Amino acid sequence: MKKRKSFSTLFGKKILVGVSGSIAAYKIPELVRSFIKKGAEVRVVLTRDAAQFVTPLTLSTVSKHDITIDFIDSEKSKWNNHVELGLWADLFLIAPATANTLSKMATGSCDNILLATFLSSTCPIFCAPAMDRDMYLNSATKKNIETLRKRGITILDVDNGELASGLHGLGRMCDIHNILIKLENFFSKLMPFFGKKIFITAGPTYEKIDPVRFIGNFSSGKMGCELARQAAYYGATVDLILGPSSETVNHPNITVCNIETADELFDLSEKKFKNCDVAIFSAAVSDFKPIKIEKEKIKQKTITIKTIANRDIVAMLGQSKKNQFLVGFALETENEERNAIEKMKRKNMDLIVLNSLRNKKTCFGYNTNQIKLIDQDLSIQEFPLMEKSKVAKIILDEILFKNKYYNSINKILK
Repeated sequence: MKKRKSFSTLFGKKILVGVSGSIAAYKIPELVRSFIKKGAEVRVVLTRDAAQFVTPLTLSTVSKHDITIDFIDSEKSKWNNHVELGLWADLFLIAPATANTLSKMATGSCDNILLATFLSSTCPIFCAPAMDRDMYLNSATKKNIETLRKRGITILDVDNGELASGLHGLGRMCDIHNILIKLENFFSKLMPFFGKKIFITAGPTYEKIDPVRFIGNFSSGKMGCELARQAAYYGATVDLILGPSSETVNHPNITVCNIETADELFDLSEKKFKNCDVAIFSAAVSDFKPIKIEKEKIKQKTITIKTIANRDIVAMLGQSKKNQFLVGFALETENEERNAIEKMKRKNMDLIVLNSLRNKKTCFGYNTNQIKLIDQDLSIQEFPLMEKSKVAKIILDEILFKNKYYNSINKILK
């Protein structure tokens, strides 16, 4: 079992940092590194004055991206597209934001690329002011800050302490640690599955015949792994029980438990199911296993294997469920919808995903799948062949909708 790392809602986010000309700019390389350690991708826009306080080379090195300073990059003979930068970002943080920059933002002035990017951005915008005490307390600055707040821009509170002028008071840029907390809290409120526990099974099970042979199936585990990734991206804490598979999942909010047999899968599923909010059973579990596992390799060319049925994991847990939302999968070759509905009712599922083998590029081993979703109201939604990553999103979106978590999903993916 892999140990779960601390998860940040900044993971996978695209953060644009705008730096204006304040001595506090020296703190920005550390802030950029902190974002990247949290799993975010960072790009930086500098004003010309800011480049006097912190070098573009330093910021380029820590962000692993070119730094944007002017509309025209004369060395590379190219135009820096501020509109693309604004569209790229999930969040635009202007830090430090000087009194001059705040004033221009409030009035709509546009005499540098930072301001042009600000005016063309459609993502959430945060500002971390930094200036001397009397500048911060000036009624003009207060009015500009209030104007920006009314427009939906988040203005972080300044800190109280020693200032570059030698004075002591309000005006210091918000502490880097506090900036991280503010942004993480912001993104956490947008995550529809944040605080929810999702349990997913994936891949095949192997039932040993002898030390070198087994009863199994062709499941790759791709669909279940994509579901785990999408659930984690939506903010869930995910437990993934994965049968023998070449698939790997690397996300700080996903714990992977590797199993081999149906009995191992049952034991772990029983533990995880009790405390989860959503359970998705996408594993292709062997229906039967040999009564006896031979200790030595079988030498006969013709053998008879006596089997017994494995426990029906979904049916047993479905009968014991309380508030869990239970999703199962069905792979049918005939009377597909009727058999899937019967399976859903019998096993007390809330939603069933019907796979079909009629299209050769679906199910086992492929990166694509074609599904139908059937719920307890017998509503049937049919989807075309698509990448399993997109199928996973469709399934998770349906779970969100059924559980009324859907209020903020469109804020996450632009």
